[in-house]
Amino acid sequence: MITRLLHTRYRVQDLERTTSFYTKVLGLEEVSRHSSPRGSELVFFKAPQSEELIEICKYDASGPVVLGPDITHLAFQVDDLEAFAAHSAALGYPLSDGPTKTSSGSVIAFIDAPEGYEIELIQRP
Repeated sequence: MITRLLHTRYRVQDLERTTSFYTKVLGLEEVSRHSSPRGSELVFFKAPQSEELIEICKYDASGPVVLGPDITHLAFQVDDLEAFAAHSAALGYPLSDGPTKTSSGSVIAFIDAPEGYEIELIQRP
């Protein structure tokens, strides 16, 4: 029986550029970094108030990373979407969609990570 979600993995080609995005733009904490027995380079991140990890993997033996449209995204809660948007734009990552107010009163927006993965930002009412 499954008891909890541990991590979600995204494979990338430029590990350092992606790591910089996750720490400097999103403000996530890098919690560990190592190589797997098969040769993958792995970096794990955590949001300040979450237990689940995000694993970023560079594994050249798998060939190029190919993303399909609307396959997956990560969603993060933010306290102040307007402040986050100004911060991310100043670092070269403007919002790609939104902000949009939802029927629940939340405000959502999206930015694109360096290799095309979509990141959703949610400000709750």
